[in-house]
Amino acid sequence: MDMTTIFFDFDGTIVDSQKGIVHGLKYMVEKLALTPLTADQYRLFIGPPLTDSLHQFYPELNDSAVVQAIRAYKEFYDQKGLYELQMYPGITDVLARLQAAGFSLNVASTKPTALIQRLAAHLQLDHYFTGLFGATEDERIRSSKTDILAYGLEKLGANPATSIMIGDRNTDMIGGKNNHVATIGVLYGFGSRTELTQAGASVIVAKPNDISGAVHQLANQ
Repeated sequence: MDMTTIFFDFDGTIVDSQKGIVHGLKYMVEKLALTPLTADQYRLFIGPPLTDSLHQFYPELNDSAVVQAIRAYKEFYDQKGLYELQMYPGITDVLARLQAAGFSLNVASTKPTALIQRLAAHLQLDHYFTGLFGATEDERIRSSKTDILAYGLEKLGANPATSIMIGDRNTDMIGGKNNHVATIGVLYGFGSRTELTQAGASVIVAKPNDISGAVHQLANQ
Protein backbone atom coordinates (compact mmCIF):
# COMPACT_ATOMS: atom_id res chain seq x y z
CA MET A 1 0.00 0.00 0.00
CA ASP A 2 1.41 3.39 -1.01
CA MET A 3 1.12 5.60 2.08
CA THR A 4 1.21 9.27 1.11
CA THR A 5 -0.26 11.40 3.93
CA ILE A 6 0.86 11.53 7.54
CA PHE A 7 -0.79 13.40 10.42
CA PHE A 8 1.18 14.10 13.60
CA ASP A 9 -0.35 14.89 16.94
CA PHE A 10 1.51 17.83 18.51
CA ASP A 11 1.64 17.68 22.32
CA GLY A 12 3.39 14.48 23.37
CA THR A 13 4.41 13.55 19.83
CA ILE A 14 6.37 16.47 18.38
CA VAL A 15 6.90 18.48 21.58
CA ASP A 16 7.03 17.87 25.31
CA SER A 17 4.60 20.57 26.41
CA GLN A 18 3.92 19.29 29.92
CA LYS A 19 5.51 22.20 31.79
CA GLY A 20 3.45 24.96 30.16
CA ILE A 21 0.17 23.04 30.20
CA VAL A 22 0.50 22.06 33.86
CA HIS A 23 1.44 25.62 34.82
CA GLY A 24 -1.68 26.84 33.01
CA LEU A 25 -3.86 24.28 34.77
CA LYS A 26 -2.47 25.19 38.19
CA TYR A 27 -3.10 28.87 37.45
CA MET A 28 -6.70 27.98 36.55
CA VAL A 29 -7.16 25.87 39.67
CA GLU A 30 -5.82 28.59 41.94
CA LYS A 31 -7.81 31.38 40.31
CA LEU A 32 -11.11 29.49 40.52
CA ALA A 33 -10.37 27.88 43.92
CA LEU A 34 -10.77 24.38 42.50
CA THR A 35 -9.46 21.25 44.22
CA PRO A 36 -5.81 20.72 43.20
CA LEU A 37 -5.05 17.52 41.31
CA THR A 38 -2.11 15.13 41.48
CA ALA A 39 0.80 15.35 39.05
CA ASP A 40 -0.47 12.25 37.22
CA GLN A 41 -3.95 13.73 36.90
CA TYR A 42 -2.59 16.97 35.43
CA ARG A 43 -0.65 14.91 32.87
CA LEU A 44 -3.90 13.29 31.72
CA PHE A 45 -5.12 16.70 30.53
CA ILE A 46 -2.46 16.61 27.80
CA GLY A 47 -4.03 15.38 24.59
CA PRO A 48 -7.83 15.36 24.99
CA PRO A 49 -9.92 18.52 24.55
CA LEU A 50 -9.75 20.68 27.68
CA THR A 51 -13.54 20.68 27.95
CA ASP A 52 -13.63 16.88 28.17
CA SER A 53 -10.92 16.77 30.85
CA LEU A 54 -12.63 19.43 32.94
CA HIS A 55 -15.89 17.46 32.89
CA GLN A 56 -13.95 14.32 33.86
CA PHE A 57 -11.96 15.74 36.76
CA TYR A 58 -14.40 18.42 37.92
CA PRO A 59 -17.85 16.89 37.31
CA GLU A 60 -19.37 19.48 39.65
CA LEU A 61 -18.72 22.26 37.13
CA ASN A 62 -21.66 23.20 34.91
CA ASP A 63 -21.17 24.36 31.33
CA SER A 64 -20.86 28.01 32.34
CA ALA A 65 -18.21 27.18 34.95
CA VAL A 66 -16.28 25.10 32.39
CA VAL A 67 -16.21 28.09 30.03
CA GLN A 68 -14.92 30.24 32.90
CA ALA A 69 -12.24 27.65 33.71
CA ILE A 70 -11.07 27.52 30.09
CA ARG A 71 -10.87 31.31 30.02
CA ALA A 72 -8.70 31.28 33.16
CA TYR A 73 -6.42 28.59 31.71
CA LYS A 74 -5.95 30.57 28.50
CA GLU A 75 -5.05 33.73 30.42
CA PHE A 76 -1.81 32.03 31.40
CA TYR A 77 -1.26 29.50 28.64
CA ASP A 78 -1.80 31.65 25.56
CA GLN A 79 0.73 34.24 26.71
CA LYS A 80 3.37 32.26 28.63
CA GLY A 81 2.68 28.55 28.98
CA LEU A 82 2.49 28.10 25.21
CA TYR A 83 6.24 28.55 24.92
CA GLU A 84 7.21 26.39 27.91
CA LEU A 85 8.00 23.35 25.80
CA GLN A 86 10.79 21.56 23.98
CA MET A 87 10.95 19.35 20.92
CA TYR A 88 11.63 15.68 21.47
CA PRO A 89 15.20 14.73 20.51
CA GLY A 90 15.38 13.44 16.96
CA ILE A 91 11.90 14.54 15.88
CA THR A 92 13.15 17.09 13.33
CA ASP A 93 15.31 14.39 11.74
CA VAL A 94 12.22 12.20 11.44
CA LEU A 95 10.25 15.01 9.81
CA ALA A 96 13.09 15.74 7.39
CA ARG A 97 13.45 12.08 6.38
CA LEU A 98 9.74 11.57 5.81
CA GLN A 99 9.44 14.81 3.86
CA ALA A 100 12.42 13.86 1.70
CA ALA A 101 10.79 10.49 1.05
CA GLY A 102 7.81 12.30 -0.48
CA PHE A 103 5.22 12.11 2.28
CA SER A 104 2.78 14.94 2.89
CA LEU A 105 3.28 15.84 6.56
CA ASN A 106 0.54 17.49 8.59
CA VAL A 107 -0.46 18.26 12.16
CA ALA A 108 -3.78 17.15 13.66
CA SER A 109 -4.06 18.53 17.20
CA THR A 110 -6.79 19.43 19.67
CA LYS A 111 -4.97 22.72 20.25
CA PRO A 112 -6.69 25.65 18.53
CA THR A 113 -5.41 26.08 14.98
CA ALA A 114 -4.07 29.58 15.70
CA LEU A 115 -1.86 28.25 18.51
CA ILE A 116 -0.51 25.45 16.31
CA GLN A 117 0.40 28.03 13.68
CA ARG A 118 2.16 30.21 16.26
CA LEU A 119 4.14 27.29 17.65
CA ALA A 120 5.12 25.86 14.27
CA ALA A 121 6.53 29.26 13.32
CA HIS A 122 8.17 29.75 16.73
CA LEU A 123 9.90 26.34 16.52
CA GLN A 124 10.73 26.83 12.83
CA LEU A 125 8.79 23.70 11.90
CA ASP A 126 6.22 25.18 9.53
CA HIS A 127 8.25 24.35 6.40
CA TYR A 128 7.82 20.64 7.12
CA PHE A 129 4.03 20.70 7.08
CA THR A 130 1.48 20.90 4.30
CA GLY A 131 -1.42 21.48 6.71
CA LEU A 132 -1.82 22.51 10.34
CA PHE A 133 -5.21 21.33 11.57
CA GLY A 134 -6.50 22.11 15.05
CA ALA A 135 -9.63 22.78 17.05
CA THR A 136 -11.88 25.73 16.42
CA GLU A 137 -11.35 28.43 19.02
CA ASP A 138 -14.51 27.73 21.03
CA GLU A 139 -14.31 23.92 20.51
CA ARG A 140 -17.99 23.85 19.51
CA ILE A 141 -17.53 23.11 15.82
CA ARG A 142 -14.40 20.98 15.84
CA SER A 143 -12.66 19.75 19.00
CA SER A 144 -12.27 15.95 18.98
CA LYS A 145 -9.36 14.25 17.22
CA THR A 146 -11.91 12.39 15.12
CA ASP A 147 -13.42 15.65 13.82
CA ILE A 148 -10.05 17.37 13.36
CA LEU A 149 -8.58 14.45 11.41
CA ALA A 150 -11.72 14.21 9.26
CA TYR A 151 -11.42 17.94 8.51
CA GLY A 152 -7.73 17.55 7.59
CA LEU A 153 -8.44 14.62 5.28
CA GLU A 154 -11.20 16.59 3.56
CA LYS A 155 -9.13 19.76 3.15
CA LEU A 156 -6.18 17.83 1.70
CA GLY A 157 -8.32 15.58 -0.46
CA ALA A 158 -6.40 12.71 1.14
CA ASN A 159 -7.37 9.06 0.93
CA PRO A 160 -7.85 7.57 4.44
CA ALA A 161 -6.61 4.21 3.14
CA THR A 162 -3.20 5.73 2.36
CA SER A 163 -2.96 7.97 5.45
CA ILE A 164 -1.43 7.53 8.92
CA MET A 165 -2.18 9.20 12.27
CA ILE A 166 0.75 9.35 14.72
CA GLY A 167 0.17 10.20 18.38
CA ASP A 168 0.72 9.38 22.03
CA ARG A 169 -2.82 9.14 23.44
CA ASN A 170 -5.87 6.93 22.93
CA THR A 171 -7.69 9.89 21.38
CA ASP A 172 -5.19 9.82 18.49
CA MET A 173 -5.73 6.11 17.91
CA ILE A 174 -9.52 6.43 18.17
CA GLY A 175 -9.50 9.41 15.82
CA GLY A 176 -7.56 7.39 13.27
CA LYS A 177 -9.81 4.35 13.65
CA ASN A 178 -12.97 6.43 13.27
CA ASN A 179 -11.59 7.84 10.02
CA HIS A 180 -10.34 4.45 8.72
CA VAL A 181 -6.75 5.68 9.00
CA ALA A 182 -3.82 3.50 10.14
CA THR A 183 -2.23 4.59 13.42
CA ILE A 184 1.19 4.69 15.06
CA GLY A 185 1.27 5.05 18.84
CA VAL A 186 4.38 6.57 20.46
CA LEU A 187 5.49 5.67 23.98
CA TYR A 188 7.76 8.67 24.66
CA GLY A 189 4.78 11.01 25.12
CA PHE A 190 2.04 10.99 27.75
CA GLY A 191 0.17 7.77 27.05
CA SER A 192 1.00 4.18 27.99
CA ARG A 193 1.39 1.00 25.97
CA THR A 194 -1.80 -0.35 27.55
CA GLU A 195 -3.74 2.78 26.61
CA LEU A 196 -2.49 2.71 23.02
CA THR A 197 -3.04 -1.03 22.61
CA GLN A 198 -6.57 -0.90 23.98
CA ALA A 199 -7.34 1.99 21.60
CA GLY A 200 -6.31 -0.17 18.64
CA ALA A 201 -2.94 1.26 17.57
CA SER A 202 -1.74 -0.38 14.34
CA VAL A 203 1.91 -0.11 15.44
CA ILE A 204 3.57 1.13 18.65
CA VAL A 205 7.07 2.63 18.80
CA ALA A 206 9.30 3.64 21.70
CA LYS A 207 11.36 6.51 20.26
CA PRO A 208 11.02 9.23 17.61
CA ASN A 209 13.69 7.52 15.50
CA ASP A 210 11.45 4.44 15.28
CA ILE A 211 8.66 6.35 13.51
CA SER A 212 10.14 6.15 9.99
CA GLY A 213 10.46 2.37 10.22
CA ALA A 214 6.86 2.08 11.43
CA VAL A 215 5.64 4.22 8.53
CA HIS A 216 7.38 1.96 6.03
CA GLN A 217 6.08 -1.12 7.86
CA LEU A 218 2.51 0.07 7.39
CA ALA A 219 3.22 1.07 3.79
CA ASN A 220 4.39 -2.46 2.97
CA GLN A 221 1.41 -4.26 4.49
